[in-house]
Amino acid sequence: MRPTGKLHLGHLVGALHNWVEMQSQYDSYHCIVDWHALTTNYNDTSEIVENTFDNVADWIGAGLDPEKSTFFIQSLVPEHAELYLLFQMVTPIPWLERVPTYKEQVEQLSDRDLSSIGFLGYPLLQAADIAVYDAHKVPVGDDQVPHLELTREVVRRFNNFYPDAKLIEPMQILTKTSRLPGLDNRKMSKSYNNTINLSDDARTVQNKVRQMYTDPKRVRADIPGTVEGNPVFEYHDAFNPNKEEVEDLKTRYRAGKVGDVEVKTKLAVAINNVLDPIRERRANALAKPGYIRDVLIDGSKKAQGVAHQTMERVREAVKLKY
Repeated sequence: MRPTGKLHLGHLVGALHNWVEMQSQYDSYHCIVDWHALTTNYNDTSEIVENTFDNVADWIGAGLDPEKSTFFIQSLVPEHAELYLLFQMVTPIPWLERVPTYKEQVEQLSDRDLSSIGFLGYPLLQAADIAVYDAHKVPVGDDQVPHLELTREVVRRFNNFYPDAKLIEPMQILTKTSRLPGLDNRKMSKSYNNTINLSDDARTVQNKVRQMYTDPKRVRADIPGTVEGNPVFEYHDAFNPNKEEVEDLKTRYRAGKVGDVEVKTKLAVAINNVLDPIRERRANALAKPGYIRDVLIDGSKKAQGVAHQTMERVREAVKLKY
C-alpha cells in the first residue's frame, strides 16, 4: 500500500480482509511502498513516514499479524530498485504507456506534473516489487490485473534474455468483494473526502453515514425508493451481517415504508460493530512505544534477506558477477 493518507473501508473490503484470510495459507509479504508514493506526491513528502506507521496500525487493527506475515518498507530494501533498473533495460516504453491506469491518472491528477520517468515506470517498479520475492501469487483488485499481466510479460521477456534468472511469472488472487462507492456515490477517494476511515471514532462514523447519498428522487419516507445502485444499501450488504434485517429494510424502502434515518442509523451501528475490534487492536499496537517501527525494521531485514538471494541469482544470469 502507498502511504499517501488514511486507510478506509474500501481498503478493508478491497484488500485487508483478503490479506488476513491469506496469512494462514501463504508465506505472505506486505509492503509499504514509499517509493511508489513519490511517483505522484514527490512535491510533498512530509507525511510519508507518519502515514506509514498509521497504515500499519490499521493493518494490525484489521487482523494482520506480524508474527504470521512479513511487514516491511520498500525503500529499506534497495534490491527493489536494482531489479527495477534491470527491468528498465529490456522493457519497451510502449508497454508502459498502454497500461490503463497510466492515462487515467494523468487525466484525474491533471493538477500535477506527471511527465516523469518515475510515474511512467510505476508498473515496472511494481513488477520488481513482486519478482524480487519469487512471488507465485499476488492478491489484487480487478483494476490491478493489467499491472500484473505487465509483470508477467516483463518477467517472461527478462527470462528470455537471461534464462538463468529463473524469475517467477506471478498469478493473481482476485478480491472477492466488488469495489465500494464513496459516500457521495462517486468513486471512493481520499481526495473527494467521501470515505469512512478505519481510524474514525463511532461518532464520526455516525455523522458520515447520516450524510450519505441515497435515492435523490425520494424526497419523503412514504415515496418508494430505489435500492439498486444506492450506496447505503451497498454498504449494508458489505457490513451488516444481519441479512434478514437488510432484506426487511430493502423491502420497506422499495414500498415507501421506511425513512432514511432508520436505514442509516442501522447502517452506522453495523459499521461501528465491524470497526470496534479494529479500533481496539489498532489502539493496543499504538500504545506500545516503538512497536510498529520495530516490526517494520525487523520485517525489512527479513525481506532484504530474501531479495538479496534473488538478486545474487539475477546478477549472475546477467553476467554482472565480479
